[in-house]
Amino acid sequence: MSTNTRPTTALVPPREETRYEEDLARGLVAADEEAFAAIYRHWGSLVHTMATRSLGDTHEAEDVTQQVFVGAWRGRHGFRPERGALGAWLVGITRRKIIDALAARTRRQTLVESAAHDSTPTRPVQAPPDDVLDRVLLVQALSRLPHAQREVLCMAFYEDLTQAQIAERTGVPLGTVKSHVRRGLHRLRLTIDQGSVHGTDT
Repeated sequence: MSTNTRPTTALVPPREETRYEEDLARGLVAADEEAFAAIYRHWGSLVHTMATRSLGDTHEAEDVTQQVFVGAWRGRHGFRPERGALGAWLVGITRRKIIDALAARTRRQTLVESAAHDSTPTRPVQAPPDDVLDRVLLVQALSRLPHAQREVLCMAFYEDLTQAQIAERTGVPLGTVKSHVRRGLHRLRLTIDQGSVHGTDT
């Protein structure tokens, strides 16, 4: 699977978005390759952005993005719609792949430092996970928002776009963008305050 072509997304009404996600979820479980390609186009940008922000390395982010979707395809029979939405399930896989990538990075750094000091490699010391997990939890909370709200907030948070720039990029009226931002921030705050962000299992 190539991740060189960045997926594009479009803003759609929440009700249609829910039906669309349910159709994609059924297609995934049924091993429908067209549905899987649509899943990548739909969530690939979110997964890649999450990996890039957490790892700070574009190449590692590309690797993690590929690992996430390969893992989703191989583990598709473990997806349970009753336990959460498809987007949240993909975010859960992404979180674990990011943590794996950070652990691997720590091991590499430890081995390099050990070799530089001509000493026996010691047990890696894991980097404090708080900052990374905070970002992961934020993305999980974002994944629970309606698609339109999630997209505008991702553009604002991760690409530092103004509401006017978001409106220009998406073709959505500025007033609608402002409404999505306001409602999205309100729901995001409620989600985090209520502690409703949980990990998901494949």
